[in-house]
Amino acid sequence: MKKKFLGNWFLFILSTVTLSAFAQNTSQGTKQKQYQISSPDGRLQVNLQVGSEITYDLTVDGKPILSPAVLSFRTNKTTTEAAAKSPGWQVKNSHKQIIDERLKPVVAQKSSVVINHCNELTIAFKNNLRLTWRVYNNGVAWRWSTLPSRDYNTAYHIVGEQAEIGLKAGDSLWYALEEGFYSGNERFYHHWPVDSIRSGKLASLPVLMEAGGIQLLLTESSLFDYAGMWVRGTGRGGLKGVFPHFPTRLKEAGDRDVHVEARADFIAKAAGARDFPWRVLMVAREDKDILANQMVYNLARPADGDFSWVKPGKVQWDWWHLNNVYNVNFRAGINNDTYKYYIDFAAKNGIEYVLLDEGWCDVRDLLKQSRDIDVEMLARYAKQKNVGLILWASWLTLDKQLDQALDSFASWGIKGIKVDFMQRDDQLMVDYYEKVAKAAAARKILVDFHGAYKPTGLIRSYPNVMTSEGVLGNELSKFTDWITPGHTATLPYTRMAAGPMDFTPGGMRNVQKDAFKAVPSEPMTLGTRCNQMAMYVIYESPLQMLSDVPTHYIRSPKCMEFLRAVPTVWQNTVPLAGEVGKSVVIARQALNNDWYIGAMTDWEPRDFEIKLDFLPKGNYKMILWQDGPNADRNAKDFQMKTLQVNPEATITIRMAKGGGYVARLIRL
Repeated sequence: MKKKFLGNWFLFILSTVTLSAFAQNTSQGTKQKQYQISSPDGRLQVNLQVGSEITYDLTVDGKPILSPAVLSFRTNKTTTEAAAKSPGWQVKNSHKQIIDERLKPVVAQKSSVVINHCNELTIAFKNNLRLTWRVYNNGVAWRWSTLPSRDYNTAYHIVGEQAEIGLKAGDSLWYALEEGFYSGNERFYHHWPVDSIRSGKLASLPVLMEAGGIQLLLTESSLFDYAGMWVRGTGRGGLKGVFPHFPTRLKEAGDRDVHVEARADFIAKAAGARDFPWRVLMVAREDKDILANQMVYNLARPADGDFSWVKPGKVQWDWWHLNNVYNVNFRAGINNDTYKYYIDFAAKNGIEYVLLDEGWCDVRDLLKQSRDIDVEMLARYAKQKNVGLILWASWLTLDKQLDQALDSFASWGIKGIKVDFMQRDDQLMVDYYEKVAKAAAARKILVDFHGAYKPTGLIRSYPNVMTSEGVLGNELSKFTDWITPGHTATLPYTRMAAGPMDFTPGGMRNVQKDAFKAVPSEPMTLGTRCNQMAMYVIYESPLQMLSDVPTHYIRSPKCMEFLRAVPTVWQNTVPLAGEVGKSVVIARQALNNDWYIGAMTDWEPRDFEIKLDFLPKGNYKMILWQDGPNADRNAKDFQMKTLQVNPEATITIRMAKGGGYVARLIRL
């Protein structure tokens, strides 16, 4: 990591990182110190009070946004009788530095260059713990570490971590309510006042908070060998982090479910000095600013090794429509003819991958293929067409056969795996994610985690981990009317802020809400055709699915013109407009310098006047797909037009209820 340091105190003051300390006697006799650290532009400031406890608050543009809240970290070494003789947090030393670097991600989720510029404050304590803060222009983060010492050179337990958020009366949250720690984190985001969040209301991260007119998104980064953080209400109008404790008794229930029947009285085991996960608070003055935030990536552990072989792309998916291919001369199903058809379709349309989801093998044995499938033959056939195959696996079966299965997959020429149904993020399961990522990388295999917790920066640490679920996505449209345009207009500001999400867009049987029916073999999606198409610009997933049956895509060549062209990684991202749960408008620059615009709305029709001043100078051919005049009645109705525009132009985006809009701009 390249870091720039300022060599004298005067220049450091001018850099807007201010660090001051004063001491006073408390009732416990513990000296109290105060520290401040500001963002590079001086507009965000964290104030720390260190004494008998550690508290912090946050100021944005000179306005207090978060009230003082408590931070703490306890191991079984800090709770001994010897430690009790030195109450409070006694500072050993503190350190300050500026980080200013340009990162070039292997997989360009939002941009091909990521700016990592922040001010950092590190405080080391006499109990051999360290607290590090980083303050960016668009957010703040902190993490704990254990320092090399006699206590932490051997095994120890983390018995508690206190991470509170000091919200105020009148603040509100977008809250992913959960029933318990056993969850695939596929949840709605309920918009509730903070006063209604009681201690019994558990939520998975991320959580989006509206505080003092500012949006704050809470999530975490660099989660390794530890438990994921969740939140509950404090009962005092704020939030507190909670963690699934270390499992001590597990019970298998079938080929994929493993339930925790007993837990230890500690969060995690550890050995040796180490860093723990970053707690991330993104700061956005406008809702749309969240869409460009890359703090999770910046704070993630850098990759170690060569990942130049990683290839993003689109994927033709089979499970969503139950292989219900028609208008063909063979019997469709889980068989070679059907997958050759998928491969041929992918090859013709420049789709990089075909996924064989559940059904291609015995769910308890990844080396026992279904009767009518020959994966090795299909992989050879796909390779001839420049298409790769991805195989689904139950996480539990893969865990039992990891090396044998991945060795076989690699020998067959398989390019990726979709690992499903983990549904936990205690320390043991978090370790499993890294084990799979590392084992797959060693064989040059991509990974898509389903039944998963939210991303925490693995796309940087292991760039072969391309995407993950942990989202209430399109697959549920097979069974329910839950996936509404209001929900899909919420996700870019909430779940997607944590990292890539495998929402699986691309449904072509589009309906308004009064026409919806659950048809698992030929699913419908709520909202317009252009709403689904816009997801390919708005939703970030370097391994992006085409969820519907090829038959439907073939019947809509105008849509396929867009789906063939739209990429899955981006050179640049420019948020244009939007409001959480209501709308989103975004522009992205492809690696080939084409630009794309995507827009979505909830059940309200909306118009936007958008300036094209984000474009580089020149004239552009603009091909657009917009809701048709009857899309409010027949959601499949759309129009395709071609215009000539330049950076001085202003375009009008009109969307029907549940609507959308996409455009491709090619420089002339």
